[in-house]
Amino acid sequence: MKSVVLVEGVSDQLALETLARRCGRDLDAESVSIVPMGGSKNIGSFLKHFGPEGLAVRVAGLCDAGEERDFMRALERAGLGSGLTRAGMERLGFYVCVDDLEDELIRSLGAVAVRRVVEAQGELEAFRTFQKQPQWRDRDIEEQLRRFFGTHSGRKQRSAPALVAALDLARAPRPLARVLASV
Repeated sequence: MKSVVLVEGVSDQLALETLARRCGRDLDAESVSIVPMGGSKNIGSFLKHFGPEGLAVRVAGLCDAGEERDFMRALERAGLGSGLTRAGMERLGFYVCVDDLEDELIRSLGAVAVRRVVEAQGELEAFRTFQKQPQWRDRDIEEQLRRFFGTHSGRKQRSAPALVAALDLARAPRPLARVLASV
């Protein structure tokens, strides 16, 4: 293994693997592994295992905006930087999704294309039912879609590769494209 990309969860892993394939990359042949950590709070132990004090492989990562501080603190504790900012994290190969993976993909694709993916997955009726809920009916469709992906166990994991498959590669979300470019 030459490089590891640390991600919060399986949906992030599947999205990055799909994007890499679509870009013509063979991560296995390149000795690049994308490793889901089971949440941002685990980054310290993963950096210890893969980083300079462990296997000493090239480490990069992807996180949601809400977990940026967890990543910054862990990178600093691992001796990979101090007083880190988002730009400093990026120099280390760590990128932040604003707000999260689903938000990045929804903005890149647009709501109409995302609804087509939801429909292709046989979930359009479930989405329409979700939209009728009082707390969601007056929200923007982008907000509704983003929340919808998290309302059913496994939906994020099923949807992430499908959303990436629908992307125009020229409009791939910056954090996803950049983290892959860094390894």
